[in-house]
Amino acid sequence: MLKLMRLGLLCLVALGVGVARAEAPAATTAVAQKTVTVFAAASLKNALDEAAGLFQKAQQGAEIKTSYAASLTLAKQIEAGAPADIFVSADLASMDYLSERSLIKPETRAELLGNTLVVIAPASSPLKSLAFTRPAFSGALGDGRIATGDPASVPVGKYAKAAFDKLDLWSLLESRFAFTDSVRSALVFVARNEAPLGVVYATDAKSEPKVKVVATFPENTHPKIVYPIALTRGANEEAARFLSFLKEPDAKAVFIRNGFSVLSR
Repeated sequence: MLKLMRLGLLCLVALGVGVARAEAPAATTAVAQKTVTVFAAASLKNALDEAAGLFQKAQQGAEIKTSYAASLTLAKQIEAGAPADIFVSADLASMDYLSERSLIKPETRAELLGNTLVVIAPASSPLKSLAFTRPAFSGALGDGRIATGDPASVPVGKYAKAAFDKLDLWSLLESRFAFTDSVRSALVFVARNEAPLGVVYATDAKSEPKVKVVATFPENTHPKIVYPIALTRGANEEAARFLSFLKEPDAKAVFIRNGFSVLSR
């Protein structure tokens, strides 16, 4: 009888362990569902970090993880299997890249923000303004270079090349560029006084006190700067809530304060 009782107790213990183990994955899944991974254009860092903080405060238990880089670089990482729930790019082409490969949920795609293309100089530079003429750029550059993103992969570089082409300045300046892997890298070059000029977005210039805007490109010199957003194919429910939040008044106020124009309604 004693042996039977011990056997029964052992069975109950084993059953209990089995139940605990069966319930553990469910708990882990619940935590995972609260984590949202966002891949976003480098120029969004300040504003998106602030907006994510507001969301996490309002939705206690939610966690927003962000990865910032050049838009096409991020799109290719998603294509390679990187676990992103939301993608926000600084151009339409990078979002199209994922859309053409059925890697986003098309019904969630929206044009979220707009921006302005500017020329910057170090804050310590004597240059106050810069005309879009050959003599003006030659004089401002001296022996230095213009820092901006690589036109082959970085949206700001694509916009810059289009603008300089339109202004008949590309042939003069083509050999004078220092191409970078993201707009924020170009910003750092100018902020450190390692380049006398740079082409970035107005929002980047606003975020860095060590640079100043010396010229603003006319809007008709380059494609409209648009930041599309979408859920990736495998996005979770919390990601959908965060995407929705980014279109709400509190998030819009953050973007406007950081210098973006709001396109979504």
